[in-house]
Amino acid sequence: MSLIKDKYERIIDYMRISIIDRCNLRCIYCMPSEGIKPIEHKDILGYEEIIRIVRIAAGLGARKIRLTGGEPLIRKDLPYLVSSINSIEGIEDISLTTNGLLLKKYAQSLSSAGLRRVNVSLDSLRPERYREITRGGDINSVLEGIHEAENAGLLPIKINMVPIRGFNDDEIEEFARLTLKTSYNVRFIEFMPIGAKEIWDHEKYISTEEIKERASKIAPLIPVKIRRSGPARYFRFEGAPGVVGFISPITHHFCNSCNRLRLTSDGKLRPCLFSETEIDLKSAMRCGASDEEIERLLRLSIEIKPEGHSINHEKCFTHLKPMSKIGG
Repeated sequence: MSLIKDKYERIIDYMRISIIDRCNLRCIYCMPSEGIKPIEHKDILGYEEIIRIVRIAAGLGARKIRLTGGEPLIRKDLPYLVSSINSIEGIEDISLTTNGLLLKKYAQSLSSAGLRRVNVSLDSLRPERYREITRGGDINSVLEGIHEAENAGLLPIKINMVPIRGFNDDEIEEFARLTLKTSYNVRFIEFMPIGAKEIWDHEKYISTEEIKERASKIAPLIPVKIRRSGPARYFRFEGAPGVVGFISPITHHFCNSCNRLRLTSDGKLRPCLFSETEIDLKSAMRCGASDEEIERLLRLSIEIKPEGHSINHEKCFTHLKPMSKIGG
């Protein structure tokens, strides 16, 4: 299979696809208190449109697909989409990012359809706090979903936690300890200045170095090499079955190894999460664009992919589209 590089010699082989902007939670750091206006159903990419884009992208060297939202599990007939993508020549890996509430219901059918792995966004292990953060979510449903995903072979289970000072950072060690008794990849992600304006404050930001220092109070962290490429740097407590990962979009930009494009739920291709540059694939397709034209637009998005971003914890980027619309 051919591989395509951008002008900075990065191989672009990974596409994140937001298949829906809606979510069954209203997390306080993600969604403004007043809510957001959902995209009309007719303006969301249909499954056949998504499948077409992936097929053309696979011809350019795309190997990995991640399905995101919003919450992807609330979209009907998701196993059909997974199965269809899985049948495309060249696609080697399909994964899903979810809040886990519906994972118990769908894990087995998605695994049978060809889903390989799941990432579960989880920012507290304490029922009352989880309910407060998510504005009503039930953590027991999430934990049951994680267990069912394990049973379905969706491994490794990756749990993504965003520590926020004075909010949930007292659980850093609690999350890290999960790796002492499970094979989970527990990943700490630096709080980014995007999302709901009312919660962002640079004083709430915690650097990876501080997070790592707190986790290391349990025991020394030993670097480990994970075969798959990605933004996380991984460590393990001696003898632990699981690993601890750190994703540092603020302090350790991983832009120089970024291999991804993002497709929004309304059909816009974004070369970078933090850029407002978008290429409208949906309009092109609905105006009758040929596969060759869609390929040209995909190539264009790779050509204009920036070398890096300028985001930092001092400047707020809450003017960008909500994460639910761009597949954070």
